Amino acid sequence: MKDIQECKEKLSSSNEKFQREVAKRKVAEEAVRESEGLFKSLSESAPDIIYTLDMDGLFTYVNPAWEIILGHKREEVIGKYLADYVRKEDAKRYLRTFERIRDRDEIMGDATVSLLHRDGSICLFKASCSPNFNSEGKVIGVVGVLKDITQQRQLEVQLQQSQKMEAIGTLAGGITHDFNNILGAILGYTELAILETEDESKIRQHLEKIQEAGHRARDLVNQILTFSRQTRQKRLPVRLSAIAKEALKMLRASLPSTIEIRQNIQSDQGTVEADPTRIHQVLMNLCTNAAHAMQEKGGILEIGIQNMDFGVRNADFEKDEKGAALAGHAPVPTGQANQVSKSRIEYLGILPGPYLKLTVRDTGIGMPPDVLRRIFEPYFTTKEKTHGTGLGLSVVHGIIKSHGGSITVESEPGRGTTFHVYLPRVEYSNEMPDKMAASPYRGIPTGHERILFVDDEQALVDIGRQMLEYLGYELTTKTSSIGALELFKEEPDGFDLVITDMTMPNMTGEKLAKAMMKIRPDIPIILCTGFSEGITEETAREIGIRKLAMKPLVMRDLAESIRKVLGD
Repeated sequence: MKDIQECKEKLSSSNEKFQREVAKRKVAEEAVRESEGLFKSLSESAPDIIYTLDMDGLFTYVNPAWEIILGHKREEVIGKYLADYVRKEDAKRYLRTFERIRDRDEIMGDATVSLLHRDGSICLFKASCSPNFNSEGKVIGVVGVLKDITQQRQLEVQLQQSQKMEAIGTLAGGITHDFNNILGAILGYTELAILETEDESKIRQHLEKIQEAGHRARDLVNQILTFSRQTRQKRLPVRLSAIAKEALKMLRASLPSTIEIRQNIQSDQGTVEADPTRIHQVLMNLCTNAAHAMQEKGGILEIGIQNMDFGVRNADFEKDEKGAALAGHAPVPTGQANQVSKSRIEYLGILPGPYLKLTVRDTGIGMPPDVLRRIFEPYFTTKEKTHGTGLGLSVVHGIIKSHGGSITVESEPGRGTTFHVYLPRVEYSNEMPDKMAASPYRGIPTGHERILFVDDEQALVDIGRQMLEYLGYELTTKTSSIGALELFKEEPDGFDLVITDMTMPNMTGEKLAKAMMKIRPDIPIILCTGFSEGITEETAREIGIRKLAMKPLVMRDLAESIRKVLGD
């Protein structure tokens, strides 16, 4: 009996213990369910991506933020590997990180990772992840949080680029004065040498080549200042064909022999009212981009210009419909003349009328649709960091729009890229001479007035004296602004005109001009500068200065400025 009693007691004790274990398990399971419910409740409404991976790296859960931020459907993600949503070059590195967290119980916090959006673009995240444990404390995978920082990084990059551009602008302004003085000496002495050589001599031809290179250097400085927003646009009637031919001459020297240049440019095509420096910048940018697309295998760079009239039926409308379709614009059925014209004009965002169409076509690598959609966005670039800032095409787009024109692009991977630029064509009854072909010394205005010429660079003073004496003027020169003011005080009526540099030690040209006009208010003054940040034509006129001349000074420009000021 005693043994039976003992057995009953043991059985009862074991049953009670079992009941307690069951109760404990139920409590634990309830706690797990509550925890899972809380996790799901929080993650489903979280703005950041929350995900879990199993021991093999397969997704077992992603919250709605995944679909909102990355565009992939949640149900499509479950059961796939993390590697399916990262760049190929990142896959191995991310796998090693996953294995360390899974196998060594490591925790990763505040790391920057990138994932692929559904459209193929890159999204950046701040990532935190750790081992995922079950109720028994066993690792069953990885749980992580991804905070989207794509827009934040874009803003940071834009800020850095803005600061870089500001620094470039400051640097441009700082070096322009000295560079223009050097360039002024080169151009000035070249002009003087040309005047003393025979028209058909070999020396004359060589000097004219030097002069042409100097003009290109001057235009390059203007482009730098324009890019850094330190010069204002000046529009005048220009032949697009002349600018294109000049740009191609510069490009030919820098492009590899594997790239063939073909041009369909006729000099008798119309003119546009534009800033020639800006249009030159557009051409150089489009052509260098085309060359970059052909740098590995070579190819053909084709540039063409043709007249177009929008508002009437034109065969080119049909040709351009392909580009319209690639850019997301539905092609219009052929045979409907007015509708096609109207639709095409609306697509281009321009007014009806005569236009010049500039085409830049390459046979390079082309662009996929996702890149094509973004090429005009500021700071967007497919080039390496050392090869581009992403500003080029956005600047091109801005220049074309500011001139009342439009730009379109068509491209396919492996089949090259074509840009079409449309600029309003203007008609002029008088024949416009080609700027490159016109003789720079034919018909230069002359005079006999007395001029005080002031510049702190002795070489520029010597050039100024010889140029102006060649034009017939009586010259007095000074290399000191203080000395020039003292001389002017002694004989204020001894001069008909003062030409002074802006940047000089002790007293700037602006202050010198003000001091002279206090002595003699009617004295005509031309202020010369290579960097116009501190003074513009408007502020110069407000002071009383008659003309603001940009350095380096060229004989014809200087002669015409003098006659205009003295004529006024």
